[in-house]
Amino acid sequence: MDVRKPAPTLRKIDIKKLAVLAMLTALAYVVMWISKILPSVNGFLDFDFKHVVICIGGFIYGPVSAGLITVVVCFIEMITISGTGPWGCLMNIIGTASFCCTACYVYKKNHTMKGAVIGLSLGVIVMTALMLLWNYLVTPIYQGMPRSAIADMLVPVFLPFNLVKGGMNMAATLLLYKPIVSALRHAKLVPESEGAAPVGGKKKVGFTIVALFLLATFIFLALVLAGVL
Repeated sequence: MDVRKPAPTLRKIDIKKLAVLAMLTALAYVVMWISKILPSVNGFLDFDFKHVVICIGGFIYGPVSAGLITVVVCFIEMITISGTGPWGCLMNIIGTASFCCTACYVYKKNHTMKGAVIGLSLGVIVMTALMLLWNYLVTPIYQGMPRSAIADMLVPVFLPFNLVKGGMNMAATLLLYKPIVSALRHAKLVPESEGAAPVGGKKKVGFTIVALFLLATFIFLALVLAGVL
């Protein structure tokens, strides 16, 4: 009699994946909470670095996983520290998912450093465009502001805010992805990469310098938008 046993390797991989996703979800929440210390723009637009953690998860496991982490983190944020209710949660999900899922989808198709840069850049563009539309549609509902006032803020406020927010998350993701995923692989929590060419030597150093410069630039612009500088 042919008795088939469950494949322990597959079960072990699934458990590891769930554990890593749970860990990244918790980390994304903590990063979001710490991000609250950053100054806001116009009193309700918050810079948020949880996109970095979610993108790392999505770069490892794909855009669907990035979307799942996004929904879970945004829901927990709504019921714990956010005061904007379901509408604010919806905006949070749209903004985060549009950036992270776009970047992770492109990276999944082109699993290289170039693919990461292109994906994150497209993520910034998609998030900025979508948030202009959704800020116009939804922000008046949960902020109690007339739609005409929101329309007047689209180009001078919402456009630069989302570009700078996306740029900061893009630069931080480019800086942190390799060290974090290498640590996870060293701990045998995630599988080795297949087909990705290693970046080393002068090219790696140059890439890190460019990413640091971009991050510093976008942080400076964020402080300008927030009125700190």
